[in-house]
Amino acid sequence: MPTVKSWSRVRLFAMDVDGVLTDGTVRICSDGTESKSFSILDGMGLVRLGRAGIATAWISGRASGATTVRATELKIPQVIQGRTDKLAALQELAARLSLSSEQCAYMGDDDIDAPAIAWAGVGIAPAGSMPAALAAADYVPRRPAGLGAVRDVCERILGARSKTAGTKSKP
Repeated sequence: MPTVKSWSRVRLFAMDVDGVLTDGTVRICSDGTESKSFSILDGMGLVRLGRAGIATAWISGRASGATTVRATELKIPQVIQGRTDKLAALQELAARLSLSSEQCAYMGDDDIDAPAIAWAGVGIAPAGSMPAALAAADYVPRRPAGLGAVRDVCERILGARSKTAGTKSKP
């Protein structure tokens, strides 16, 4: 389990989309359109992180119009789609933002996420993730993917920042 100090160092919370921000289900209609369900709880957590100055990023292995629409609604500044090498994408993003691995949190649910989960200072996998993702993770939220798991992580990051800020201000 990551310490308050580990959570407080996070300056970037990056995550997969399908199976993290959603329950992993993609609905494809006969006309070819797709839909996904996103949690309002997760959305509010991401908005609160942005207001607190924490960068957020979505790194998805597949391109999706639904992902683009939701990211735009939430003003997610970094949206990378169609990248299956999640570790390389995360490392490139961290370098562009001048961040170390310790300043990054990454949340993913599948084998292709495991290297990024292991590299990040705080690695997270939702309950129900594939074994490789769970083995690489430092933390598994209690809430399920697509139903508040991301919000759980947002609250931990914000809570740790609040605690360390309070500690620094004491004489």
